[in-house]
Amino acid sequence: MSRVLITGGASGLGLALAKIHLSRGDSVLVGDLADSRPDSVSADAAYLRLDVRSQGDWDAALAWVKEEWGSLDLLYNNAGIATGGRIDVESMSDWERVIDINLLGVVRGCQTFTPLFKRQGSGHIVNTASLAGLVHGPGMSSYNAAKAGVVALSETLGFELGPFGIKVSVVCPAFFRTNLHTSFQGKDSDFEETGKRLITKAKAGPDEIAAIVVKGVDAGKRIILTDRLGKTAYLTKRFARPIYDRSATKGAERLAYKWLKEKGQQDG
Repeated sequence: MSRVLITGGASGLGLALAKIHLSRGDSVLVGDLADSRPDSVSADAAYLRLDVRSQGDWDAALAWVKEEWGSLDLLYNNAGIATGGRIDVESMSDWERVIDINLLGVVRGCQTFTPLFKRQGSGHIVNTASLAGLVHGPGMSSYNAAKAGVVALSETLGFELGPFGIKVSVVCPAFFRTNLHTSFQGKDSDFEETGKRLITKAKAGPDEIAAIVVKGVDAGKRIILTDRLGKTAYLTKRFARPIYDRSATKGAERLAYKWLKEKGQQDG
């Protein structure tokens, strides 16, 4: 039986992960933004308010784990938001928000629990990034940068913490159906409509992705790719770079055409 902490565990991928671990007989602590347990969270799981931007909330989670369990086996740094937009449209406040949640929220979790893992001589950190952390299409600079940072952090810690018996995995899913689209708040509304459509119309749902993630965690994989699209895009970038570049360039040209069309309408 494992002791598992999941941030963003009241919905989407986090909730699906919680359900799988509970079904395996694991002890689960769900962290999310609500002050009290949301209806979506099983009564079999413990619940804490955990805003990943708050070091105080992280300290409270660590104190809870020490008092109630004494140790932790799995930390899922899963909480995140969706964002994106063209570099000259998206605001600096949007950048600060996504970096604070999607990147620094993961950093805080790793910093908070690494001392405990080191004392135990064991533990597994699982950071949710995105395919956008590995392949970097146009119009998503803030999201790509934050998720690429999570990938880099995870690779770094995989080597750094390995001698202490601590494993680190990074999850890099492509688009799947979840409530992530509700977190869009940026200024580039046209881009956000595209992002919302890609999320809500995706074939895979969170339960399918969570099953693949848990299988990858059990296998100790450093990078967990959850779908064929992600694997193809990642391998194309690594081994067929001209094809990858052509695809990204076409996407950029479509964005440029849209901008020119908008500008023409405004000037007209």
